[in-house]
Amino acid sequence: MSKPLEGIRVLDLTRVLAGPFCTMMLSDLGAEIIKVEVPVTGDDSRMFGPFRNGQSLYFINVNRGKESIAIDLKTEAGKKLLVDLAKECDVLVENFRPGTMEKLGLGWETLKAANPRLIYAAVSGFGHTGPDSGRPAYDILVQAMGGVMSITGWPELPPTRVGLSMGDITAAIFCATGVTTALYQREKTGLGQKVDVSMLDCQLSILENALVRYQVDGKAPTPLGTRHPTITPFQAFRGSDGWFVIAVGNDALWKNFCGTVKRPDLLADARFTTNGDRTKHYADLIPELERMFESRTCDEWLGVLEKAGVPAAPVNTVDKVMKDRQLQARNMFVTVEDERAGTITVPGNPIKMESIPETATRPKAPSVGEHTDSILHNVLGLDDDAIASLHKQGAI
Repeated sequence: MSKPLEGIRVLDLTRVLAGPFCTMMLSDLGAEIIKVEVPVTGDDSRMFGPFRNGQSLYFINVNRGKESIAIDLKTEAGKKLLVDLAKECDVLVENFRPGTMEKLGLGWETLKAANPRLIYAAVSGFGHTGPDSGRPAYDILVQAMGGVMSITGWPELPPTRVGLSMGDITAAIFCATGVTTALYQREKTGLGQKVDVSMLDCQLSILENALVRYQVDGKAPTPLGTRHPTITPFQAFRGSDGWFVIAVGNDALWKNFCGTVKRPDLLADARFTTNGDRTKHYADLIPELERMFESRTCDEWLGVLEKAGVPAAPVNTVDKVMKDRQLQARNMFVTVEDERAGTITVPGNPIKMESIPETATRPKAPSVGEHTDSILHNVLGLDDDAIASLHKQGAI
């Protein structure tokens, strides 16, 4: 059985994170990725750390398995080359600031005319419409503007950015979803379409219950640390040697929990009878639990709670995550070999499908323009003389 996107060719004009993460997902699902880079310097993230032997592991992490073609899109020959490639591709993904492709003469209308079946996917900070469309954006800007930072962290402390690039990665996932959906619709209509994904839109879409809570309470939600706004106890606690979390998600679990930790007094307390009661009186309940949990190690508590079926887990540092038996069993750690950096461990594909065989390795990340000549030969059918002419014109 072939992979779901096998036979789909993606022209990848993206750089840094949101776009490359999207095309990495498409690659894992079987698509062929032709990464278009600026000659010599390539993707900006090639200069982002961490480095090993001068090679960016940041770049390798989200660009493994792609082919690189170096094209100077400021030259007329380079622009024509891109249009020719777009004619031979199913999908084009870019994450330039809106208007950039149009200034190059390579916008959606131009490429649609060249290839009506093309799926044109654009990831940007604020989208291709609206009054703020042209603003530059970085992850921290959309986390701030989209409300995520206002509910992350601890009460009375400064706003906190989520500890990973949530703005970029959520946009990447939504963009990949848009691309695969557009490909499915193309099977019915025979036509491509534009997919416009805004990082800011995506931050709003993941606010979960914060948006509706505001409409009920009339108060803007604020940071609660690790605590859940409507479920109690549902947060991190300190054991005698570290941190772990519990998630008592309903009243039946609360009864089980109280019996497991031998606290019938908490079960009998009218302040804590229902989840609503516990949330209302969390300031009375949590100190009781904190004192109790500090009396034993995390492993001791986790052993007791997990045996009783009470949802609980350690707060793992990254070194412990890499040793997690469940993640290892799910093939979520795979390796990439690089000539300079050696063996790098990267995350595996979290989408498990019968048509995607699990392998322990992934193809390497390309050097800048590594596949330029082979792509021009194999995709466009150009001969050596035509390729030499493109080199002479500075297009590649």
